[in-house]
Amino acid sequence: MKKMFLPAISLIALALTVSSCMKQETTNPFLSDYNTPYEIPPFEQIKHEHYMPAFEEGIKQHNAEIAAIVSNTEAPTFDNTILALDQAGELLNKVSYVFGALAESDNDSIMEQIAEQAYPMLSAHSDEILMNDSLFQRVKVLYDNIDSLGLDTAQRRLLEKNYKEFVRAGALLSPEMKDSLKQINQELSSLYLSYCSNILKETNEWTLVIDNKDDLAGLPDGSIAVAAEEAANRGMEGKWVFTLHNPSRLPFLTYADNRDLREKMFKGYTSLASNDNEYNNSANINKILRLRHKKAQLLGFESFAAYQLDNVMAKTVDAARNLLMQIWEPAIVKVKEEVADMQAYAKAHGADITIEPWDYYYYAEKVKKEKFDISEDDVRPYFQVDSVRKGIFYVANQLYGITFTEMPDAPKYNPEVKVYDVKDAQGKHVAVFMTDYFPRGGKRQGAWMSEFKGASNINGKEERPIIFNVGNFTKPTADMPSLLTLDEVETMFHEFGHGLHGMLTRATYSGQSGTNVDRDFVELPSQIMEHWAMEPEVLKVYAKHYQTGEVIPDALIEKLVASGKFNQGFASTELVGAALLDLEWHSIVPTDTDIDMLAFEQSVSEKLGKPREVEYRYRSPYFKHIFGSDHYASGYYTYLWAEVLDADGFDLFAQKGIFDKATADAFRTNVLEMGDSDDPMKLYINFRGQEPTVDALLRNRGLK
Repeated sequence: MKKMFLPAISLIALALTVSSCMKQETTNPFLSDYNTPYEIPPFEQIKHEHYMPAFEEGIKQHNAEIAAIVSNTEAPTFDNTILALDQAGELLNKVSYVFGALAESDNDSIMEQIAEQAYPMLSAHSDEILMNDSLFQRVKVLYDNIDSLGLDTAQRRLLEKNYKEFVRAGALLSPEMKDSLKQINQELSSLYLSYCSNILKETNEWTLVIDNKDDLAGLPDGSIAVAAEEAANRGMEGKWVFTLHNPSRLPFLTYADNRDLREKMFKGYTSLASNDNEYNNSANINKILRLRHKKAQLLGFESFAAYQLDNVMAKTVDAARNLLMQIWEPAIVKVKEEVADMQAYAKAHGADITIEPWDYYYYAEKVKKEKFDISEDDVRPYFQVDSVRKGIFYVANQLYGITFTEMPDAPKYNPEVKVYDVKDAQGKHVAVFMTDYFPRGGKRQGAWMSEFKGASNINGKEERPIIFNVGNFTKPTADMPSLLTLDEVETMFHEFGHGLHGMLTRATYSGQSGTNVDRDFVELPSQIMEHWAMEPEVLKVYAKHYQTGEVIPDALIEKLVASGKFNQGFASTELVGAALLDLEWHSIVPTDTDIDMLAFEQSVSEKLGKPREVEYRYRSPYFKHIFGSDHYASGYYTYLWAEVLDADGFDLFAQKGIFDKATADAFRTNVLEMGDSDDPMKLYINFRGQEPTVDALLRNRGLK
């Protein structure tokens, strides 16, 4: 999510590709100002053939801007070097934002072909800039004299970040070593694309087809209806098709009475991209690990994990691992209690089985129902997607005074997208916000936030952002609206928290605005937002029965609150286990011999004493956070690091009142608005008044 030097396209490699498109430059929407409300991209005008010419012109303009900085005969200053860098690449950002977003959420085979050409070349362009010695020397002069420049805190931090970014990209290397690093980065870019493509293709191909109605026993009506509609869309009327997408897979694992089919679904998901076919990611992972290790060594680090953590709040692998182990140890103790409860339930109800991983969701739901007299089926009718969206808007209004007005005629990249004009309490435009909540074939799994336009405020010219949230929530059918699970509700609140971070930013410089912060700080706004989802005061505002309009009853709220810490051994173990697996992968020294990725996982499981009933949240072949890009590699722990902050931070809201104005103002001004304008721990302490401890996290998860 960090804005950096966005690369562009090599003209030689793309000459044949773009030549047929050059005649269309005059009508290429990227190459002129958007004549749309708030400069929303005119999606209906953007065609596949527009991307390459726009990338071409973007690289041309960006190179000219860099050349102007380098050739400036005046001595380096913050304005003529650092600010100029921050503002460079406007067109390249413009096309990259759109292409990157649609390649993830509205993809097709032509977009994949463009990506296969573009991404390695984008990486090469980034390297050319970050390894430009003349440019780096200007930055270095400023960095070496930083104390005498009279910079404010934000300017000083931006200079420091720029200098470190150059160094981490190889600016201090010899010419030969720079060439090696460029080659590594290009190869990694191609491997990331291949890795992600394998996951998407196998996910879309795998199905569980049911033609016997008895095999649907236990499943909610909504899940059955979605499966029937999926079958009809595939020309299999009279059958039911379940897929590996979360809204299909998770209800099946939670409710389907047929244990053999639960096992089939579970193994279908956990063997993704590791089967004996063309989608196997073993080769990609091994190549990625070798190249990352070479990169780390070139840059003077003993491992890729050490390289990655040097640039964030945690600083060291040991610091990250120590935090994780404080959660891991009580979590696996809790799992033993949970498994014992499930085993006892199964026995009491005549099931002569040993709890296996594909039983966990199913029997956890049974035990929850028995202990708390509540199930997902009881609450889902109150969580219609539009009602939940109104709930998150209500919370934002109560906390920060902002309002959301739908713009039905605004440009959209897909008919399912909704667009909103966000205004402050005085009616001034703050941002554009878009939501895209349902799965489709061209959308990768998961949920995320990003932007189509960043924010800045240079010399009185204020640019406000265009932010979007993407999800893969339960789809509506012809007879039933989208009714969300508790997990989906929390995910919607989570991604909206990222959205607020992007929308409310007041950082001066684009490289510091919104979510352009340290990787282990970026999850604080999102995770703290989750707390409001299940607050009784908030539930009574937005949780309304989709048929009757009835507000969720107090008795049901009490059960939700009482069961809030249920099954946290499982939730904590699968999450922390994945984070520890990530650190283990990137702390090893790869050899020329391929590592058996599944055997490696097993060795880590044994070392950690991972309960066999709990699988890693993501297994290595489909762990996109860490092998689909560099962003979260050696950084999956950040969800837990940020949870320490969010749990400790929400304690203040709990003490003062969940809508306490002073507390909300402190969070807004010190966290949401500041972006990366100051040290994140300093910003947190400014808001909270103290450094965080792990105690609140352990309490929230019922582990203490």
